[in-house]
Amino acid sequence: MATKTNELFSMVESLPFDIKTQLVEKILNSLNPSQKEIDGLWKKEVERRVKNLRTGKVKTIPGEEVFREIKKRFDK
Repeated sequence: MATKTNELFSMVESLPFDIKTQLVEKILNSLNPSQKEIDGLWKKEVERRVKNLRTGKVKTIPGEEVFREIKKRFDK
């Protein structure tokens, strides 16, 4: 069994990036099947957040600042 698994891994490693991406998507969908209603709600939420970013309705915080604040809070 391990030999076949290793062969499969080798085959996957040699695939082009776009095919690997499709494969990962199929594997993830097989583990957690899509729920159209939930996916639709997430799509709307993402669109809302992108719109808020583009219009300046929300303020972004640089990642360095976020991690600095997390470190400050939890390094006690």
